[in-house]
Amino acid sequence: MKSLKNWDNKTWLSSRAYINSFNTFLLKNNKFNKKSKILDIGCGRGKIFGSLSRKLKLINKPIGIDPVIHKDIDKAINFKNEDIFKFFKTSKNQFDLIMIKQTIHFFHKEKRLKLIKICKKNLKKNGVLIILSLNTLNNQIPCFKLMKQKLERSLKKDSRMIKSICETLKNNKIYKFKYKVYMTKNKYIQMLKQRYISCLINFSKDEISKGIEEINNIYPNKISFDDILVCIRYKK
Repeated sequence: MKSLKNWDNKTWLSSRAYINSFNTFLLKNNKFNKKSKILDIGCGRGKIFGSLSRKLKLINKPIGIDPVIHKDIDKAINFKNEDIFKFFKTSKNQFDLIMIKQTIHFFHKEKRLKLIKICKKNLKKNGVLIILSLNTLNNQIPCFKLMKQKLERSLKKDSRMIKSICETLKNNKIYKFKYKVYMTKNKYIQMLKQRYISCLINFSKDEISKGIEEINNIYPNKISFDDILVCIRYKK
């Protein structure tokens, strides 16, 4: 899985409003309690499940797995910096919830299907697997030209990936999570410099700089758009 260091670092994804909205979405569509055991694959700084743990007063710390070790990992989660397949080989836990949020596309198809099967196996009875990915149609994320081209190619692949996942997870349900983003153009430019989204990871500094010039010319000083995720929900 590629290293994406800044997706939840001082972006709307790390804001209290976003985290509260997302956890409300989770709890609306699923029933958990203080005894629930939950796992976040590709957790970043673990802020989402850290907040959920405090809200539900979980007895067992949520487990978060990520290839990047951050300095400000939420203390309410049990963070593990290890390969997810090695984790499942040694873990004796069965989970009420396993979440893979906006990271499943980092796995090649064979490993992706292998991971999904392992997740299913490690769910408790009535346990839930939730896989979230960017909405592939009419995506509103502000882009410069080269970024948009790269993102659209990626979203086409994601569309095929989502179809494949749904075929693997029989009797799944599809939901959408929508969050209205408001921010200044200057803030968004800082996020571009930090390569906050995976389509920017391999861009050169020159490509980022030229893209920022485009953003400055195209967008107003205050930016708003809908961040929409496709949520695939499987219940064991």
